[in-house]
Amino acid sequence: MYHYADLFRRIRLEHPHISIKALTAVEVKHLAQLSNLTIKETLLQLKQSGLTSLPGGGAEILDDDVRAIICNGKESSQEYLDIHRTAHEIGLPSNCTMLFGTIETATQRVEHILQLRDLASQTNGFQCFVPYPFLPDSTRLPMAQLSTGQEILRVIAVSRILMDTIPHIKAYRMNIGDELAELALQFGADDIDGTVQQESIMHLAGSTAPLNHDMQQLSKLVRNAGCIPIKRNTTYTKFEEYAAPKPIKRLPMA
Repeated sequence: MYHYADLFRRIRLEHPHISIKALTAVEVKHLAQLSNLTIKETLLQLKQSGLTSLPGGGAEILDDDVRAIICNGKESSQEYLDIHRTAHEIGLPSNCTMLFGTIETATQRVEHILQLRDLASQTNGFQCFVPYPFLPDSTRLPMAQLSTGQEILRVIAVSRILMDTIPHIKAYRMNIGDELAELALQFGADDIDGTVQQESIMHLAGSTAPLNHDMQQLSKLVRNAGCIPIKRNTTYTKFEEYAAPKPIKRLPMA
């Protein structure tokens, strides 16, 4: 844990304008165990060193029977919720996720959403919910389902209806691709991941989403969906409409 605390401290000193969103729940648990600290003590030290928010990765499906098959060895459902609860209580906001399309039932998906909704109603600490489908390429889960585009859009729409305590629903472009991400903005999503230049997890699993989008390309995708492109910061506290830079006028050569 002390290595990460020192790393965050150095980043904050060198780049004070950067917001540090890092460490999933299971990573926080691992650091706490290695350091013989409680979850709260670990998060407090990381926050004091410069950590500003947590990503939501690792939620998968919040059902321990499912987790025993698809992510055995990770934190339990309750541990995921408790770690995020503790983060919220000390002023660290976080995102949350759902990986669907493995072996879970529709009922288990809804129960997952409701557990996150209930925690958000108690802490008001979740910024964004990111539902994303399982990509089965190069995995050891042959029994996994493959969600259709229609099903992905339905999950996003249902998430928006049920999650009245979480302000933003993200269309995870790195996972579902540009076309579905654009459609998702008409099915309840209001957030879309930005100009990602490096991503390996989803692409190793089969994603073909382009990695070379700049702000103009991303804003075009948003406008094509009939929406207004808005830039935000990592912690969803600053928003401004994106305006594409004006083309440079070239003077005629003499």
